[in-house]
Amino acid sequence: MATNEHHEWLKKRDWPAVQGVMLNPMDKDFDLLAKKYKERDEHGRLPHHWMAAKAQTHTHTLAHVGVRSISYNVEALTTRDNKGETPIDIARRSGACAEIISLFSLTPEEVRSLGMEMLRLYAPVTYWMSEMSGWIRSRSWTDCHKWINEHDDELVREVLKHYNSNLLQAIACYGQEYSESLVFLALRMIHRNPPSLEATQTQGFNPLQLAEHPQFNTCSEIRNVLRLTLKDISSTPFPTLLRQHLPRQFVDEEVFGVYNTSCTFIKHMKYDKAELVECEAPSLFYRMLSMVFFPVAASREKRVLHEGMLLLNRCIQEPGAGDGPTSVVLDFLRVDS
Repeated sequence: MATNEHHEWLKKRDWPAVQGVMLNPMDKDFDLLAKKYKERDEHGRLPHHWMAAKAQTHTHTLAHVGVRSISYNVEALTTRDNKGETPIDIARRSGACAEIISLFSLTPEEVRSLGMEMLRLYAPVTYWMSEMSGWIRSRSWTDCHKWINEHDDELVREVLKHYNSNLLQAIACYGQEYSESLVFLALRMIHRNPPSLEATQTQGFNPLQLAEHPQFNTCSEIRNVLRLTLKDISSTPFPTLLRQHLPRQFVDEEVFGVYNTSCTFIKHMKYDKAELVECEAPSLFYRMLSMVFFPVAASREKRVLHEGMLLLNRCIQEPGAGDGPTSVVLDFLRVDS
């Protein structure tokens, strides 16, 4: 029984080192990598046992490593160490995070049934980041927009900032040919994760420096977007940024469209909401809400009225609401394609 480097990395909670080798094995020998996840140390433990013992704090990298490690050795889930403990036994005893406990609670049969779906379910941030990276490399901007439209804002933000925000860096590297959809995508990404403007890659380049590098020759419109500062983002309403960097016709027709009616309604409610209380006519309010929100969200028939009311309350309180479509309005009114 011999300890390999994966045992040691996992003992030290060095999830990034493990992930780096999993994604890019130095010798490109995935069979050898799988073999390492079947090797026991002097305690009869597989790498999975050590991961279970050290995984008290969840990170997206840890979740990814957990899923990949199981794919290399499905039988590890039921393998016992010298003390007779399986990885899930150790995870529960050591107070591992809920995500790892859930993952190690799977049976080998369930893992085989899930296949690649396991990565999406148990490591969604790394899974979707990989998908987004592929779409950006193939310049499939429509797929990127569709994904942002269809997923929760919290997940979108986590994906955009994961792995040192390299998705915006990828935009800088693959944005040679101008399109309105490309510029809109870059602005949406920055709006959800402003620090990505300053994030650097391994070689120390931020997105703007990559875009200006002769190797990439990124279009001038994307370079202009990447020249935005954190102060610009915090002090400028998102609709204003769109109009500054996109043709007015595109913004009005393709981006805002039916949002304008909703924003007018929200502006009225924000500044004249006292009238609503005084009129004591809730039925009128319901009719107004239904007229504004539900026709444009017809494809989401399962939406209930109270969701619209919660949205309205958020919009009324949010700075800038009524001046243009805020992210919560955009998300609610989004129509599935």
